[in-house]
Amino acid sequence: MRAAAYAKINIALAVHSVTADGFHSLRGLFQSVSLFDTIEIERASSDSVIVSNDEAPANETNLGWLALDAVRRATRVSTPTRLSITKRIPSGAGLGGGSADAAAVIGLFAQTGAIDEELAMEIAASLGSDVPFALNGGTALVRGRGEMVDPVEPLDGFALALVVPPFSLSTRDVFQEWDRLDGPVGDPVADSRLPPTLRGMEPIGNDLFPAALSLDPRIGEWRDELTTLWGTTVCMTGSGSGLFGFFGSIDEATDATNAVSMPVRAAEALNLMDRGWNKLDD
Repeated sequence: MRAAAYAKINIALAVHSVTADGFHSLRGLFQSVSLFDTIEIERASSDSVIVSNDEAPANETNLGWLALDAVRRATRVSTPTRLSITKRIPSGAGLGGGSADAAAVIGLFAQTGAIDEELAMEIAASLGSDVPFALNGGTALVRGRGEMVDPVEPLDGFALALVVPPFSLSTRDVFQEWDRLDGPVGDPVADSRLPPTLRGMEPIGNDLFPAALSLDPRIGEWRDELTTLWGTTVCMTGSGSGLFGFFGSIDEATDATNAVSMPVRAAEALNLMDRGWNKLDD
């Protein structure tokens, strides 16, 4: 079984204080995009995890493997399996790559009928905040710890240019810094600076940006540099370090990424996707 596991962009992200269960509550507008990892699940003589680079652990702590193991435990099937992951989604960039991998694994098993939709979502919610969204993907309003996912009318009329600077940010560290700073609110983007389809929706901004900036001022330098280069508003996705700008077409987004001459971990023109993963021909 093979699947494409799509990255996500947090077009809007509002963060709230820690709840009784020890996690931050959030509310955000999440969007699947065309950057993807490739997942392959095969029967084997023994269990193994193969990752194409060092963007994810090649062992039992890999989030995709944890998803596979959770499905096996739920179905009481322990067939030796090889999980191969070809990574294109950078880690530590706020793009949900590990969550996308896990969601694609769960989705593949759900599509075969090994687990039902309810169990698939339960497993997804047990693995991490971004996994429930990635299981369905598209465009959604995400709330709570990430377990409340409400699909909304698909966005259109724009593409995104993504740049991942040559450094990563730890999600845990950024949230801890957000707490230390007493929960700062990110500056919202004015409607006039947004594609028409985003105007009048959720406030477009990221409450984690002030914390990321406090931890690593380079994120601010990169945002300013890209804002000047592209002549458009640049936002951070998730807890960083990925940065993106809005463009009218994929060709314009491609021109924008091609104009970036600084060393980067990734520079991609992104289409909006209507799903979080997609089965590929075996």
